[in-house]
Amino acid sequence: MAKLWQKGYDVLEEIEAYTVGNDYIIDKDLLEWDIFGSLAHAAMLKKIGILKESEHREIRNALKAILDDKAFEILPEDEDVHTAIENYLIKQIGDAGKKLHTARSRNDQVLLDIRLYAKEHLLFVKEAALNLCETLAAKAEEYKEIPLPGYTHTRKAMPSSVGLWLAAFAESLLDDVELINTALQLNDRSPLGSAAGYGVPIAIDREYVAELLGFASVQNNVLYCANSRGKIEEVILHACVSVMLDLGRLATDIIWFSTDEFGFITLPDEITTGSSIMPQKKNPDVLELMRGKAALVEGYESQARALIRNQFSGYNRDYQLTKEPLMLGLKATKASLSIMQLVIGRMAANASACEKACTKELYAADAAYEFVRKGMPFREAYQKIGADIQSLKAPDRKKALLERIHSGSSGNLGLDGLKSLISKGIGEFRSDMSCFEGKITRLLRL
Repeated sequence: MAKLWQKGYDVLEEIEAYTVGNDYIIDKDLLEWDIFGSLAHAAMLKKIGILKESEHREIRNALKAILDDKAFEILPEDEDVHTAIENYLIKQIGDAGKKLHTARSRNDQVLLDIRLYAKEHLLFVKEAALNLCETLAAKAEEYKEIPLPGYTHTRKAMPSSVGLWLAAFAESLLDDVELINTALQLNDRSPLGSAAGYGVPIAIDREYVAELLGFASVQNNVLYCANSRGKIEEVILHACVSVMLDLGRLATDIIWFSTDEFGFITLPDEITTGSSIMPQKKNPDVLELMRGKAALVEGYESQARALIRNQFSGYNRDYQLTKEPLMLGLKATKASLSIMQLVIGRMAANASACEKACTKELYAADAAYEFVRKGMPFREAYQKIGADIQSLKAPDRKKALLERIHSGSSGNLGLDGLKSLISKGIGEFRSDMSCFEGKITRLLRL
């Protein structure tokens, strides 16, 4: 198979194997995106007169045939998806296939593929995050009046509720969605036409290609297109890390709250696994692995950042290594969000255990504020209660929750506003995904 860079000499097998790495394997995930990009590029080449109508038709039909060919392979000797597709086109349609690479480089091809891949998968992550928010909000509504100890320094501190605990994670994930939106915005610019980072000496129409592929705009400066390789991936992974940090923390809470010692949460059998030696065990393995994947995704972000640190301007082969952490991070984040939604949807709060754990010392501050309401300075009330904690009596636990009526507290969770924000986000996702899919469908019909 011919290399796109072939100039009449051979490279040592060891050098070739090292430089190719596993690109030919991971590029399978970029196959359809490379085809979509090639379809848009071919349409642009026809528009500016580089391709004849008949040549464009041959290229378009051959590219579509690859989409329908389930047996299409990217071989190690191809090096990557771009070479595999070009070799196929030349074999199938001859000279017309040789014209497709006009005005582009593998550098801007792979940039384009990654942007398209990341756009779809980021939208999937956004959808999964909003779906989990919706489930958390529904559970918070269901359990908003079940008392739960609130902890500071891992010690009992003040009265809380199961609803407050769950709603906190819903709000945190909505912040993560804002980071995802930022990553989507930065990613949604077409780099195609930047070639190797310095443009091409013919009048291509970059805006036309961007419109065909559903990008919001063109990434303007051709050198910055090259320099942004890895930077945008790091931004995307940063959003994924934020999501995974929340999921890891929530997983830890559920693991502890579902132990026999706490007993606040019950996990159904279908989301637990067992021990090979201890017949009684029902383990929260899925949550432990989620914490582990949170660490892995943080590592993927670190990889991307380390790879681009102090790079000389222009393309460098190190950038090849930013693809895999991006793909792995997006896949792990999407899968973890979906799994957590299953866990939250199926777990149940144990009201009796929660109430029993709300022992009288949790209400020390409440007792101090009873004196404050009568005019005593808070510091004196604090000292008075602190001097005689043993005489405290636990109040009506549910009443104590509902008396906390300021915004965001256990008696006023603001769930209607939370649900409204979630609904708005879901609507935005559906609109964005519909628009993106519509552009690709239209492209396939050109």
